[in-house]
Amino acid sequence: MSDARDTRLSVFKTYKLYAGGTFPRSESGRVYEVADSKDRWLANAPLASRKDARDAVVAARKAVPGWSGATAYNRGQVLYRVAEMLEGRRDQFAREVADAEGLGKGRALAVVDAAVDRWVWYAGWTDKIAQVVGGANPVAGPYFNLSTPEPTGVVTVLAPQDSSLLGLVSVLAPVIATGNAAVVVTSRRAPLPALSFGEVLATSDVPGGVVNILSGDTAELARPLAAHQDVNGIDLTGAGAELAAELEAAAAENLKRVRRADPAEDWYADPGVGRLTAWLELKTVWHPIGT
Repeated sequence: MSDARDTRLSVFKTYKLYAGGTFPRSESGRVYEVADSKDRWLANAPLASRKDARDAVVAARKAVPGWSGATAYNRGQVLYRVAEMLEGRRDQFAREVADAEGLGKGRALAVVDAAVDRWVWYAGWTDKIAQVVGGANPVAGPYFNLSTPEPTGVVTVLAPQDSSLLGLVSVLAPVIATGNAAVVVTSRRAPLPALSFGEVLATSDVPGGVVNILSGDTAELARPLAAHQDVNGIDLTGAGAELAAELEAAAAENLKRVRRADPAEDWYADPGVGRLTAWLELKTVWHPIGT
C-alpha cells in the first residue's frame, strides 16, 4: 500500500503585490518567471503595470496624514514590531535569500539577521532624529527661532538589484521611520524576499498604505512614478546610470527630492543618518519673546 506522502502535490506559494494593506494581483494579470542563482525556476512574480503604480501612490498619499501624525515614539514601537515578525520568519527568509543571491544556508541566515538588526536600528531613531537635525536657532533679536523636521510625503524607492533583503530594508526603513509613505519597486531579478516582506508588514502594526510593494520591470514602473505629481521624493538606488539620469530629469518637473545611487554602497556598513535626513524637510517657526 503506497504512502499518501509519496503522491502528495507540492503547494507552491502565490506571490502578490502589496498595496494599501492588501495583496492584489497585477491589474493586467501579467506575471514573469523568477529563477534562482542557477537559473532554476522558483516562482511566478506579478508584473506590475503603470496602473498598479498609480494605485500605490493613491494608497500611499491616503496613509501619509495618519502615519506622519503619529508620535515618533509610536512609530518606533510599530517598526520594532516589524522586526519581531521578521525574526519569527527567519528560516523562510533565509531560504528565499539563499535562492535569490546564491548563498549557503549560514550566509543567508546572517543576511536575515543583519536585516533584522538594521530594522531595529532605524526603529530606534524615530524619536531621536528630530534632536539631531532640529532645535533652537540663535538669532539677533527678541525672537525664538525653532526648526523642526517634517516628513517629505510620498517617496518612491527603487530597491537595490543585488541585495534582495538587507538592501531592501536599508532603503525602506529610513523612509517610513521619518513618517513618510513608500512605494517600493523591487529588484526585478530577485523580488521574492521583498514580496514576502509585504506579508510581514501586513501582520505587524504598520497601517495599510504606508508601504506599497510592486514587482516587475524597474524602468516601466519608475518612469511614471518619477513624473507623478503626487510623489514627493525618489530614491534611485536600484536604477542603472542611464535610467537614473532619465528619472532625475523627470523628477525635476515638480521639484522632487532625489537621492542618487552610490555604486560603492556597502549594505553592511554603519548607515549613519544620511538616509533619514534625506526624506525630511525643516520647518522653521519664529515667535516673538515677551508677547
